[in-house]
Amino acid sequence: MRSLLPLLLALPLLAADSPVAPGAKPAQVDSAGAGEGPVWGPDNALYYSGRNRIQRRAPDGATTTFRDNAGSNGLLFDAQGRLIVCESGNRRITRTEKDGTITVLTDRYDGHRYNSPNDLTIDSKGRIYFSDPRYGSRDSMEMRDSAGKLVEGVYRIDGPGKVTRIITHEVDRPNGVFVTPDDKTLYVADNNNNTAGGPRKLYRFALRADGTVDLASRKMIYDWQDGRGPDGIKMDRKGRVFVAGGLNKPHPPHETDKFKGGVYVFSPEGQLITMLPVPVDEVTNCAFGGADRKTLFITAGGTLWSIPVDTPGVR
Repeated sequence: MRSLLPLLLALPLLAADSPVAPGAKPAQVDSAGAGEGPVWGPDNALYYSGRNRIQRRAPDGATTTFRDNAGSNGLLFDAQGRLIVCESGNRRITRTEKDGTITVLTDRYDGHRYNSPNDLTIDSKGRIYFSDPRYGSRDSMEMRDSAGKLVEGVYRIDGPGKVTRIITHEVDRPNGVFVTPDDKTLYVADNNNNTAGGPRKLYRFALRADGTVDLASRKMIYDWQDGRGPDGIKMDRKGRVFVAGGLNKPHPPHETDKFKGGVYVFSPEGQLITMLPVPVDEVTNCAFGGADRKTLFITAGGTLWSIPVDTPGVR
């Protein structure tokens, strides 16, 4: 197996700041159904997308179907405990109300259907930010800019039907998104990993108080080069950024295994601290959970993994 060390040395390692005990590695806790979008719910259960449904995993490990035929990817609970869902298959963002009814927050922008909403994040004011890439066939894409160019953008929802596009072409194919607790920074995973030479980079943007992005502030944090790029993004209370990414076996001609699969952990300043290896491809996302929020759950290739960490995650 090729050593990861030369690649990790591309940025200064801060091993002393690692969030896990020396030698600790993620352990598999479920073997099926955990494809994407893990989130810890207000009922102390883990929710995630897989097999065209939203699954609920109770603290004792029992798994049930929360919602069937959801076509979901990213999931997140709002401050009121309602589940916000990126329905990639249905090309919309919905909210599951406390009584189980589904509210469509948005399914179009400027009259055009979204590509396939992928991931989301919520700021302290309850505004929802989501990415809208298109992986696979592009034949049904409708979203274009004023010049007729296809758009894979990032959007902000201020309320049902109230949507603003905040990033148009400043990233190529946005995937994971995350707003910091102070509402001042937006992280975006630019992951065009099924195109040879496409970007696979983690960016950081300054976010204004009104929820708009200072596009000139774009700063690259890390580049996965020709490997599998960044996917889901989370943060702990120390400001460390956890990013799912990498690949353990190459997928030619588009992806190499130069950067191994796992969760890459960065300092608040953007330096790579460590990588938590997961032996299953593809590592898609992660979430903090457990009663103390000090367990990191990881979705990879339909399987679920976990590892104890030293600091709770932010909501």
